Amino acid sequence: MRDEQPFVLDPASADHHAEDRALRARGAATRVDILGVTAWSVSDPALLKHLATRPYVSKDARAHWPAFAETVATWPLALWVAVDNMFTAYGGDHRRLRRLIAPAFSPRRIADLTPVVEGLVTDLLDELDALPAGDVVDLRERLAYPLPIAVIGRMLGLSSARLAGLRTVVDRVFATTLSAAEAAENTATLYRLLDALIAEKRVSPGDDMTSFLIATRDEEGDGGTLTAAELRGTLVLMLSAGYETTVNVIDQAVASLLTDPAQLAHVRAGRCDWGDVVEETLRHEPSIKHLPMRFALQDIPLPDGRTIRAGEAILSSYSAANRHPDWHGEDADLFDATRASKEHLAFGHGVHFCLGAPLARLELVTVLREFFARFPEARLAAPADSLRPLPTLISNGHVELPVVLRPADA
Repeated sequence: MRDEQPFVLDPASADHHAEDRALRARGAATRVDILGVTAWSVSDPALLKHLATRPYVSKDARAHWPAFAETVATWPLALWVAVDNMFTAYGGDHRRLRRLIAPAFSPRRIADLTPVVEGLVTDLLDELDALPAGDVVDLRERLAYPLPIAVIGRMLGLSSARLAGLRTVVDRVFATTLSAAEAAENTATLYRLLDALIAEKRVSPGDDMTSFLIATRDEEGDGGTLTAAELRGTLVLMLSAGYETTVNVIDQAVASLLTDPAQLAHVRAGRCDWGDVVEETLRHEPSIKHLPMRFALQDIPLPDGRTIRAGEAILSSYSAANRHPDWHGEDADLFDATRASKEHLAFGHGVHFCLGAPLARLELVTVLREFFARFPEARLAAPADSLRPLPTLISNGHVELPVVLRPADA
């Protein structure tokens, strides 16, 4: 039985692959320090799946984390455990909130959104096509960001101006280099913006999810389907999960394909398809590296004899789990779209599996297919190893993705 000091996670995540290897080397689960809070990082995929499907593991920090009250006042990631929505709900509350949101992601609604997504992609590619040949373009800013933002904006009924105001604030939700005071100020700004949106939609409702949630809240009251805190919290969840994660996968997929043209050749030769590229990207570079938090409701024995004690926090380390050699072999670190099994945990597992996964997959397949059809000669404008990772231990993307769409003499 080991009794190690907690492994301190780098807030800026300068080399998360090295950290992932170190976590796996310490066992299926290991104690880590995440911005001053001790938690169990779980990097073994089998154990992660097990814990995600057990009723004695909760995401409700208020009810099941004894350290909640003293922690949220000083922890930069307080919003991740203090927000009220289905992400942090447990048991009946989680089922109630999930049932409320699920119709927005039904197969029919996704089918209805297909032409919308295709039209948005075409418009974005037309803008890129108008740029001079040889120009360096930041594809994260010009393609990866605007598509999912536009899609979630339509779903929530947000104007372009309101979206622009929310983007910076939502981006900072994923930051892990903010002080506790800066994070608290950002959360206050986020809630102010959402309160203004709610007030506007109450006066001028539309055919959108925000208006639907407000009507549900107002008709039922606090004792009904949706509390006031859950209304705000659900909008936080839709905004943050609705675009930040998809931005990262677009970014990572384009970077991987331009780094290794043989992978793009596999698609063009029919040895795999765009769906394979998406799934391998989700496995190889999931949009979320570490996801805070779950909480043990009882003592949980680990395979090596240690025990996660009741009330202790659990961190889902998805990027470490996705490349675990016990799951994907000794070549798990390689991007291979023709890989036979591309199973991953990028969308979570169990009752908290991401409701928006079908929409994300639609956006990802559409934008990758159309981008590489329009710009077959695209290349990275900088060495792959010089691309700067986002300075956060949660979100997994690049600060920018510089690309030349076509050579200067095209």
